[in-house]
Formats: sequence, structure tokens, C-alpha cells
Amino acid sequence: MKKQAGIWIDSTKAIIVILEEGIEKTTTLQSDLENRVYHDKEGDKGSFFGNQHMDSQNTFDERIKHQTNAYLKEVIATIKDCDEIYIFGPAETKTKLEKKIQEEKSIFSGKLKAVEAAENMTLKQIIAKVKHFYTP
Repeated sequence: MKKQAGIWIDSTKAIIVILEEGIEKTTTLQSDLENRVYHDKEGDKGSFFGNQHMDSQNTFDERIKHQTNAYLKEVIATIKDCDEIYIFGPAETKTKLEKKIQEEKSIFSGKLKAVEAAENMTLKQIIAKVKHFYTP
């Protein structure tokens, strides 16, 4: 029997539902992404190092990029042995995960079945949506 995964994801957490032989297993992964619009050096104009100007916004953006990458790798590590993958959720994190999965062609070739937009949902709604998606 196939091992099927459904992932509801946004920038704060990923709820992964794995269906295998009629048994469901849920895992919640919290992200460490800084979602603050105003960060610690909000009023800072940056720093000067000789002729170079270091903008604190660039540093913040780079940190967010690395945190997002680590978060998506953690999600992928949880689903790497699944046969079918379904991704849904609000915002753009689901499309970032889709791109990351597509980069891993050797592991996930043909496993990604759908990526859909979805609003915030309760755990029961997420489980029901995943079961409904995989029901023929």
C-alpha cells in the first residue's frame, strides 16, 4: 500500500498528515522564521565599513532566506519516504516547498500530486482534507 502525505504549510508551522495502511499519523513542525516586520535594528541606517555601507535590512532578508531554507529541508526530511505528496495552505510558503521538492528530482520524481491554496484550518479539517484528496 502507498504511503501518502498531505502537508498544510505556512510560514509559522507545517502540519504533515501521513496515511499508511489506513492509519493516519500527524506531525507538526514549528518554523523558526522571524516574521517581524520591525526587527531589532529598525531605526538603524546600517553600518559603514570603510567605503562599504551595510544595510541591516539586507542582513535581515538574508537571515530569513536561510531560516526558510532550513525549515523547508526539515519538512522534506519528514516526507522523503512517502509515495505521494499533496501540499496546501495559505500564502507563498507552499510554492517555496513545491520548488524545493522539484529541485530534488531524484527523490521526488512524480510524487507531487497537487499544490492548492487553502485557508487556515483546524487539525481535524486538515486530516479530513488529506483523506478526501486521496479517496478515489
